[in-house]
Amino acid sequence: MIKKLKVAFVCVHNSCRSQVAEALGKLLASDIFECYSAGTETKPQINQDAVRLVKEIYNVDMEKAQYPKLLSDIPKVDIVITMGCNVDCPYLPCSHREDWGLEDPTGKKDEEFIKAIKTIETKIYALKASFKC
Repeated sequence: MIKKLKVAFVCVHNSCRSQVAEALGKLLASDIFECYSAGTETKPQINQDAVRLVKEIYNVDMEKAQYPKLLSDIPKVDIVITMGCNVDCPYLPCSHREDWGLEDPTGKKDEEFIKAIKTIETKIYALKASFKC
């Protein structure tokens, strides 16, 4: 059995973009990645617009298996993906790091959420392709 790479999707609050990335990573790339999300701070719950839209688009209920986590709550990872924090992005030691530079859709219309969600989907497929043996 091939060892799966551990991927952490991180941003400050671990409530929206990083949670979507964790959910889509598990859905679309679980054959090669173990996906986690975390932040330097947490919100009490995952962004409800993100939860609703991911459920509508992918039939995945993020709240079933996910919750806001701190960096210290996840295992050591191989790959760190920062979401585009516009502040000091959290740091985790890793062998590969990327910043996806995504705008935070929190508080915006569904179209902005869908745009962010679809961008995350595209980037997960690209990440998967770049690490496939």
